[in-house]
Amino acid sequence: MQQLIIFLVLLGLGYFFGRMAESRHYKSIHSRETAYRKLLVMPEKFPPIDYARHDSRMVSGNVVISVDYFKTVAAGLRSVFGGRVSAYESLLDRARREAILRMQEEARRYGADAVYNLKFETARIGQNAGQSLGSVEVLAYGTALIPTPQMRAERFAAAQASH
Repeated sequence: MQQLIIFLVLLGLGYFFGRMAESRHYKSIHSRETAYRKLLVMPEKFPPIDYARHDSRMVSGNVVISVDYFKTVAAGLRSVFGGRVSAYESLLDRARREAILRMQEEARRYGADAVYNLKFETARIGQNAGQSLGSVEVLAYGTALIPTPQMRAERFAAAQASH
């Protein structure tokens, strides 16, 4: 009986603190996505013709996110009955979006206008003998399109002429 109580307490704590951490992370993601909305990210293999005169540089962002205790238990129960494992879906959604944001931060440091050829790599980390997910790593990478110094000068001159 004592083990069942401990299990239920851990399950409740995992649910509460996991939801709280996930909610905080989503708030951070939403605010940063708004800040980077003007930095285009495209999965196309070749950049649009508008970016033909840009310099390019590979940029990347990666993140490792751990699975909380509640999600592990919920996924284990779901494996018994089958169906979607929504507990892991939100984990992967957060990981992908965070990796893209980190890639955009790197692109912004280089002064990029856009990132094209977006790709993802995903890996499972810290699994317990194949029993659970442990953590997930997501790497987002692409090619940043950076205006040349000449293009920056032209933009500056155009902006001065319009004022």
